[in-house]
Amino acid sequence: MPATIRILLVEDDPSDAELVEAEIRRADLTCTFLRVDSRDEMTKALREFVPDIILTDHSLPQFGARDALRIGQQLSPGTPVIVVTGALGDEPAVEYLQAGATDYIVKSHLDRLGPAVIRALDTKRSREDQARAHQLQAATYRIAQVALSTPGLQHLLPVIHEIVGELMPAKNFYIALYDPTSEQLSFPYFADEHEPAPPPRRLGKGLTEHVLRTGQPLLVTPETQRELERRGDVQSMGAPSIDWIGVPLATGDRVIGVLAAQSYSPQVRLGEREKDILRFVSTQIAMAIERSRAEAEIRASAGQLKAIIDTSLDAVITMDGTGAIRSWSPQAERVFGWAAPEAIGRKLSATIVPPSYREAHERGLAHLLATGEGPVLNRRLELTGVHRDGREIPVELAITRVEQASGWLFSAFVRDISERKLLETQLRQAQKMEAVGRLAGGIAHDFNNVLTAIFGYTELVLEELPAGSSVRQDLEEIRKAAQRASALTRQLLAFSRQQVLEPVVLQLNGLVEDVDKMLRRLIGEDVDLRLTLAPDLGNVRIDPGQLEQVLMNLVVNARDAMPTGGKLLIETANADLTEQYADLHQPVTPGRYAMLAVSDTGTGMDAQVKARIFEPFFTTKERGKGTGLGLSTVYGIVKQSGGYVWVYSELGRGTTFKIYLPRVDAPAERVIAPREPGTLAGTETILLAEDDEMLRRLAKGLLEKLGYRVLDAENAAQALAVAGAHQAPIHLLLADVVMPGASGRELARRLAEQRPATKVLYVSGYTDDAIVHHGMLEPGLNFLQKPFTPDGLARKVREVLDAK
Repeated sequence: MPATIRILLVEDDPSDAELVEAEIRRADLTCTFLRVDSRDEMTKALREFVPDIILTDHSLPQFGARDALRIGQQLSPGTPVIVVTGALGDEPAVEYLQAGATDYIVKSHLDRLGPAVIRALDTKRSREDQARAHQLQAATYRIAQVALSTPGLQHLLPVIHEIVGELMPAKNFYIALYDPTSEQLSFPYFADEHEPAPPPRRLGKGLTEHVLRTGQPLLVTPETQRELERRGDVQSMGAPSIDWIGVPLATGDRVIGVLAAQSYSPQVRLGEREKDILRFVSTQIAMAIERSRAEAEIRASAGQLKAIIDTSLDAVITMDGTGAIRSWSPQAERVFGWAAPEAIGRKLSATIVPPSYREAHERGLAHLLATGEGPVLNRRLELTGVHRDGREIPVELAITRVEQASGWLFSAFVRDISERKLLETQLRQAQKMEAVGRLAGGIAHDFNNVLTAIFGYTELVLEELPAGSSVRQDLEEIRKAAQRASALTRQLLAFSRQQVLEPVVLQLNGLVEDVDKMLRRLIGEDVDLRLTLAPDLGNVRIDPGQLEQVLMNLVVNARDAMPTGGKLLIETANADLTEQYADLHQPVTPGRYAMLAVSDTGTGMDAQVKARIFEPFFTTKERGKGTGLGLSTVYGIVKQSGGYVWVYSELGRGTTFKIYLPRVDAPAERVIAPREPGTLAGTETILLAEDDEMLRRLAKGLLEKLGYRVLDAENAAQALAVAGAHQAPIHLLLADVVMPGASGRELARRLAEQRPATKVLYVSGYTDDAIVHHGMLEPGLNFLQKPFTPDGLARKVREVLDAK
């Protein structure tokens, strides 16, 4: 019952109205009365006075109690109407009650009016409480339904505001949510007539935070606000309101936020009733918010999972217990060529398994589907798949399973490993070439020692024989055979990248143009040679003589592939090799290169031949038509020069060799031929260190014959001892690079400590890191490659001794 009851008296007699007022006050009721006696006055009072109960006389001059009852029901339904009359029979009384009157009182028994008013108001309150309970129940049901059907908080929260607004004044209404991870309070929904939504903030001392901390509903008036501020519980924040209500949003024992409403107008007051309404619906709202957030997280997780699957490098395929495909990722589309709508519903075996494997696959799949077990489960296997166009693809497959109510769900993760297989093949080929290269280098070293002796002693004998000697012709044949063997060892050293290069900075175009005439003589008139040279070609650092050898070998190889003639193209271009290219052409390093390409229109090669063309002694030519070392030499020289060589060829469609050499920014150098010495003889002292006794005797004899004094030793330690015992100057150290114990380079270093003026000439059948760096001769070092002839040794010794 309200503290002050507003009573509307529809009465034309002021004295009767006073009697009614007096009688009601005797019932200890606190009341406010308003008397009207016309239809217009009653209509206005119902809108502005808003009575709790209407008391109407039976008979009025302008309108009667029935009119008052009808107007009250129309404008203020639910407001009790009691008819107060001087005399009324039973039949009219029943009619009033049937028409909706709450009660009727005869004026002769006004003592009954007070209890009648109390009964009517109690009945009204009971009905209102029941209606409110039904309304609240309906509201919570609607909130639950909206939570089920509305996607996301941005759509849910405005509907919650609308529902609350039907229960109470809620023009100014907001929902605050607390995130314990970021420790911030945010306002995902904020409707206010005076201020905008505040940004997310750390917890402060606002009313919202107070409710969040205490977990208790709070009704705040200006007086309550001042008391809370005085105690230090809150601080003033935002526009001041007349009434403010906040209730915690809690799920279980966890407060997730605050539901708040406020009023800025004295005409719209919020009280305990509104606080109870918010408290009643808060639990359902909290559950709805939690559900919406959980669904949003699920949607976000599902979206992330879909994005991961859609961008995965692996094809992700799921299939049900019948073996039918249920999902098919974009990568599966790319790998196997089937669009998802086409693949879904098909059997996996009929979609990605080659026909030759299909029967075995179906047997294994049947066992897997029946038992949930199989050798392919939870393992990574390398298998063969098939593209829609019939191409077979090497794949890596892993299958996992999940048991569902409807049966097994299997997930297949399939990776196209074509690139990996290509790289593995390239790696195996590189390792094989490296191993063969080491073997070839070792063989060449040993042969060079033997050939040096053959050359030397042959020359010595030839010098002693008279011109007409019958033995001389035999020795000439021996020398020719040794020269051919020497050429073979040079090619082996080139392939094994163990020859010494003397690189200079040059422009490929100039070298190609310099050898153009010679190349045309090599290929003959049946081959049409064309040059396409890039005018802006960058410079490279390479041994020019070795590069000429590369170009000649490739041109001869192209000529032999076109026995009836054809076209030969030599071209140059700048090339920037990307990381993507390098990934597919191991072990290429990305960077700036100059490209030299030699293309022919010859017979071409199949994959098997192409895989072996750089192996030494491998040839497809007839016996006696080639050594099988031409392309091996190309491979070795290019690799030792820091470059790469790739071949592109198809049977019947010709071949292209592309050589990539690193570009350098330095200007091209002039290549100056060494000056011929005036005489090869000399009188200087030479310290000879050579572990091969036969070569040591030969070299000593040759040099002594030229007039030099030779001190010989078989190793570094002995050479140092000899030098220490020799009091006169030693003009030249002639040292083998590789010897037991200390190397020739170490010997030269230690000798230089004693005799800094002594010059050094290194000789070797192959090179190691003692005098070269990645195959490049270190600046200032003198080197003579085995096998050498007596004349070659004499010239090189004289050249070093005469050098300033």
